Order: sequence, then C-alpha cells, then structure tokens
Amino acid sequence: MNDAQKQTLLKVARETVEAVIRREAVPEAKSDDPELNAPCGCFVTLKNGERLRGCIGQFTSERPLIELVGEMAKSSATSDPRFFADPITADELEQLDVEISVLSPLQRTEDALSLRLGVDGIYIKKGRASGCFLPQVATETGWSKEDFLSYCCAHKAGLAADAWREPETEVYLFTAEVFGSLLTDI
Repeated sequence: MNDAQKQTLLKVARETVEAVIRREAVPEAKSDDPELNAPCGCFVTLKNGERLRGCIGQFTSERPLIELVGEMAKSSATSDPRFFADPITADELEQLDVEISVLSPLQRTEDALSLRLGVDGIYIKKGRASGCFLPQVATETGWSKEDFLSYCCAHKAGLAADAWREPETEVYLFTAEVFGSLLTDI
C-alpha cells in the first residue's frame, strides 16, 4: 500500500472517530482506488499515549477495505466492550493515536511455533471460543512464542493457557500492514 492510500484510510478513520465521538454525521467512505475498494480484513486500534482505548476488526470482508476501515473505526471508538465504563471523550481526541492493520488472509498452521514474532498475528479457535492478537502485540509485550500463544488462549479466547498445543484447537497465522498517526496529524 502506498503512502497516499494509507493517508486516505487514516483520514477515513480519523473523520469517523471524530464524528461518532462528537455525535455528528459520519462522512461516507469512498474511493476510486481499486486497492482501497478490494475486500480485505482490517483492525482499527485507538490509543491515548500507551493506553489502549479501542481495538476492533474483522479478518475477512465482502465489503471494500475503505468502508470496513470506517466501520471498524466507529466500532473501536464506541463498541469495544472493554471501554463501555470508560468511553472516549471529545476532550481526548487531540491525544488519540489511530493505527490501522490491513490483514492478509488467515492461514491455518499445524505448527503453532512456526509463527514469526512481530511478523505473524494469531487467531486461535476451539469450539465456540476464539481469540486473536495482532502481530505488533508480540513486539509491544516482549513475549516469547509460547507466551504469545498462551496469553491469547487464556486471556482472549477463555481457554486453558496451553490449549494451543491440543490437536482440536485451530491456530491460524496472518500478517498485517500496520500504519498510523496521531488523530491531529492526519
């Protein structure tokens, strides 16, 4: 993705977040760019300094990426259940960082330890339980491969920490093109 495409997506995310927090009409996300109109999964992460304020995404989409970025930005700002008791306020907007992760398709792996820390994200599924970590989580935390997999199982999927070792647990890897900026820099 080139810089102009990244800036377009960041602008969509920023305008959406500002509009929903200020309770204004959300602008329509449109582009003539074929890459921005391709169906693709993404996550939108919002932070105030080092403090997470929202992170919502989808692994796949039938809709254009540019539309999904807008939808995930709105959800990150208002629908992340971890922040229902402490929602983003209009006073926070100037300090908010927006990060977009454009995802590759999920690839199931039989060898969970084949993941590349800081490069691969993980999606772990067993029955109805599932959880994921974006690739940058490994870099931010300094976890080992085993820690990365175990924390995802225990803290995201609600499974036993070593569930990733069980044959009935599905482990998927994906990569992400990650970019972002302060809300006011876009």
